[in-house]
Amino acid sequence: MRRTALLAAAATLLGSLAAAPTAHADRPYGQGLDHCAATATGALACHFDVAPGTYDVTVTLGGETAGSTAVSGETRRALLSETATAAGQTVRRSFTVDVRDPEGEPTGPAGSPGLDLVLGGAAPRVTALRVTPAPAARRLFLVGDSTVCDQPGDPYTGWGQRLPVHLGRGIAVANHADSGESTVTFLANPALFDTVEAAIRPGDPVLIQLAHNDKQTDAATYRAHLTTLVERVRARGGEPVLVTPIVRRWFNADGTLDNGVALLVNGLGVDHPAEIRALAASLATPLIDLTALTKARVEQLGPEASKALYLTTEKRDNTHTSVRGATEYAALVAAELRARDIVPDRQLR
Repeated sequence: MRRTALLAAAATLLGSLAAAPTAHADRPYGQGLDHCAATATGALACHFDVAPGTYDVTVTLGGETAGSTAVSGETRRALLSETATAAGQTVRRSFTVDVRDPEGEPTGPAGSPGLDLVLGGAAPRVTALRVTPAPAARRLFLVGDSTVCDQPGDPYTGWGQRLPVHLGRGIAVANHADSGESTVTFLANPALFDTVEAAIRPGDPVLIQLAHNDKQTDAATYRAHLTTLVERVRARGGEPVLVTPIVRRWFNADGTLDNGVALLVNGLGVDHPAEIRALAASLATPLIDLTALTKARVEQLGPEASKALYLTTEKRDNTHTSVRGATEYAALVAAELRARDIVPDRQLR
């Protein structure tokens, strides 16, 4: 009785279910809002009991009244950006999700099994939902640290968590970044790169951003570990992409970030971004210079406004990004994926 009441409430709230045809389960994956329940915030929480893998999700947004709907899922991943619909209008959107175990950080909690989606936003209106297996979908792998990972708890947000909204159907972000990892530990722990390596298929891009925790890694070792990562990705037929680290929000008196703390020069004097740039050139590997891009953005905003990109106010943290910062930095990465043809236009939003 409680589930029936919740679904009835959802129909009233969204103003769309009553007009939609009855949806029935399409076992074992299912379709329709019969997999969803209304939440206290007005969103719909949906669960699909699926095994790890890649899945296409198609949502029909809209209804009798105007709405604004976003979709998130798993460990706080942004999957579909806020989409407005006028009264009486419906639009269909599709994307692909990577379901894995554990669902968030590789060394973190396992999370819940299956696929969890939240259909939320300012005024959610959803008419239909379908999840189907997509075993041939490409995956865009992320190898990185806490600035990239699927952070489990608000307000911390990695840019990899916000990247999926930029990808369409046929390719899913597989975020294997993990808090506290360096080039040393990512190779040493079988739960990290060994797991990524085993899953890579020919043509899969693998973005590598490791630097923040290589605080005592000498230059030769740092280069050797990055080279190993690149070579092992290529051996599997994947496409390695080296990514320089996001800057720390650490200003000089003149309002610039031209210092070792901000630009990731470690305790041994190793200039991580410079090493990555040089290595990308020598290995003929695509480079996303996220250090340069984030430096320009932080300096553009200045010492006060740039606090909103980081957790300066909330946590006195000038390394980890807020939702806004992660969102902006993910957009920078997505633009580079397009500009360098790492992901084809048809698979980008």
